Amino acid sequence: MSDYKKIVAWQRSHELTLSIYKLTKIFPDDEKFGMTSQVRRAAASVPSNIAEGSGRGRQKDFLRFLYIALGSLKETEYFLLLAHDLDIIGDSEYDQQLELLHGAFAPLNGLIKSVDKKVNPIGRVTAKLIAFISLTMAHMEPGIH
Repeated sequence: MSDYKKIVAWQRSHELTLSIYKLTKIFPDDEKFGMTSQVRRAAASVPSNIAEGSGRGRQKDFLRFLYIALGSLKETEYFLLLAHDLDIIGDSEYDQQLELLHGAFAPLNGLIKSVDKKVNPIGRVTAKLIAFISLTMAHMEPGIH
């Protein structure tokens, strides 16, 4: 896939990254090289891995980059939780970011499933794992993930 900007998972994760950059402008100065840097790097890693993977010639390589993007998305989620629990961001900012994050998770999850079917026609273990993650996230109460 040559034009990564057409990939919905990229679009949503790019939107999340832009929002994270805006949000972290309010983080304390003493977190500039700590949490601010970490959450920005984690968020930016999601669309950048989708973009890089889409430029690879093989679906297997693309899938590997998609899994890295998924890991970075979960890392971003953790840093948002940490910022919330440390009272750096309030409930409304946290909920807004989680909404964007979950909006990026769904198309990324679907893309992983689609590419995985091409790479691993049987792919039962991966499909079950992704289904479990999806169900777990869908049934969690807002503000708990």
